[in-house]
Amino acid sequence: SLQLSEFIDLLLEPINSSQYKYRIKLGLHEALINAVTHGNKLDPKKSIRVRRIITPNWCVWQIQDQGKGLEIKKRNYNLPDEISSVNGRGLFIINECFDDIRWSNKGNRLQLALKR
Repeated sequence: SLQLSEFIDLLLEPINSSQYKYRIKLGLHEALINAVTHGNKLDPKKSIRVRRIITPNWCVWQIQDQGKGLEIKKRNYNLPDEISSVNGRGLFIINECFDDIRWSNKGNRLQLALKR
């Protein structure tokens, strides 16, 4: 988790506004941790593919793992019912950090976009 900080800073290079940087950094961190933990099941032989796309109107990040994908019915952006729950906040946080979120059909690629 701590080793992600420098990598995320590289992904944020085109973002000029410090107003959004913390929010985006948090969302990217959650998405990368989810890809490693839930997608690749912490398997060191599996990799994560990250792509950054910058257009005049959007900053887009695609994060793809080598897992089986997250089923549509499990793509829940709500907070867990139990406030003391240790898990279940990641997708909520990601949803709060970006303007647009899209999944691949398989569910192992997440596209996160921020309007410029």
